[in-house]
Amino acid sequence: MQNVHQGFRAETLVRFLKAREWNVAKAHKMLVDCLHWRVQNTIDDILAKPIVPTELYGAVRDSQLIGMSGYSREGLPVFAIGVGLSTFDKASVHYYVQSHIQINEYRDRVILPSASKKHGRPITTCIKVLDMTGLKLSALSKIKLLTIISTIDDLNYPEKTNTYYIVNAPYIFSACWKVVKPLLQERTRKKIQVLPGCGRDELLKIMDIASLPHFCRKDGSGSSRNSENENCFSLDHPFHQQLYNYIKQQSLITEPAQPIKQGSFHVDLPEPAAEETEIAKSLESELQKFEKGNMLSKSTDGIKIDDD
Repeated sequence: MQNVHQGFRAETLVRFLKAREWNVAKAHKMLVDCLHWRVQNTIDDILAKPIVPTELYGAVRDSQLIGMSGYSREGLPVFAIGVGLSTFDKASVHYYVQSHIQINEYRDRVILPSASKKHGRPITTCIKVLDMTGLKLSALSKIKLLTIISTIDDLNYPEKTNTYYIVNAPYIFSACWKVVKPLLQERTRKKIQVLPGCGRDELLKIMDIASLPHFCRKDGSGSSRNSENENCFSLDHPFHQQLYNYIKQQSLITEPAQPIKQGSFHVDLPEPAAEETEIAKSLESELQKFEKGNMLSKSTDGIKIDDD
């Protein structure tokens, strides 16, 4: 429980209450189930289980695009997620789940307590900027894994995101959003803001340019500077260097005489809730419509029709 609340008990209880529409009995069950999940899967130890060798961790980072670009002016951590260009094809599902939970735990045990101490008040949530660049029909193959990750977050890390900002959204996202939006709870819908273009101007109202994710830093020509130090998805970015070094150090403290073992940290994969399943099915259906439309377009492309 200490690793869940980090000294902010009231704020933690409020998060679980919000997630269950202020129903005390349901919120209590959710919290107890979360603690059981943590015990059964030894989540308290996950920050001492590095993904090795480093080449494998690098492959995970290259195909699961997530990073931390800085802080908002209110002190909330800004996490960037490359939804469109994440391929999830360089490792098994369990490595991606392990990496996701490690980032969650590092955020909750290290980043947020540090921000709270710096600002002298509880900071228990973050901001997420979702980059839809490159979103294609191939996203169909990622839905199952993304649903697993989303379910883990919903059940065990509720109400940790203050706002979701969606940027660089192509037409295919707009079509999918129309289908998904009505299925979301009102509480969730209110958190999601779809910004025009790369979202630079809107995001600069809440954060300094230094904290702006690299994919939002486009200049007038439409290009963006992408050095490895600015690209918060890169293993060379300070956030990922600090995270990976922290996990390796914790591993040495926990098992100083043992060599670091290879193999993923196995976490029981949850069954998605009815809402998650319905959203996934709706997305699949919409993407399949696009796929059929594209195939029809290609089959008729170049066909000459006589007027006779």
